[in-house]
Amino acid sequence: MSLTIAPIGLRAANAYVTDLHRHHGPTRGHKFSIACLDDDRLCGVAIAGRPVARALDDGYTLEVLRVCTDGTPNACSKLYGAVRRAAREMGYRKVITYTLAEESGASLRAAGWSVDGTTRGDSWDRPNRPRDDRHPIGPKTRWSA
Repeated sequence: MSLTIAPIGLRAANAYVTDLHRHHGPTRGHKFSIACLDDDRLCGVAIAGRPVARALDDGYTLEVLRVCTDGTPNACSKLYGAVRRAAREMGYRKVITYTLAEESGASLRAAGWSVDGTTRGDSWDRPNRPRDDRHPIGPKTRWSA
């Protein structure tokens, strides 16, 4: 097994997420996407973009919106590390992502990320802007690098 990093377009990354992600669908946009290959076989993707929370969108913060793998060992850590390095080279000062409260974050810790806080979780649905919540809305752990 030889894991390598490669570029991937948003359409292909979103197709992978649609097929394999446990609780999220594709993203609407991104800054960049990264693929993880096991030899020549696609085994994971990461999609990075602007922070979803407006208060964190300062122009220097990048959010990992999706990481999805087929379970290949170390693929998640490889992707998180690659996003972190690419973001640093692009001039981002901080990279964040979120995990569900029940997820351990082992891949993030292995890639050098640390816990940055927790969110209370909530619906994006508001009377003046209705939303259909098709994703987990419970508490989450915020990680940063």
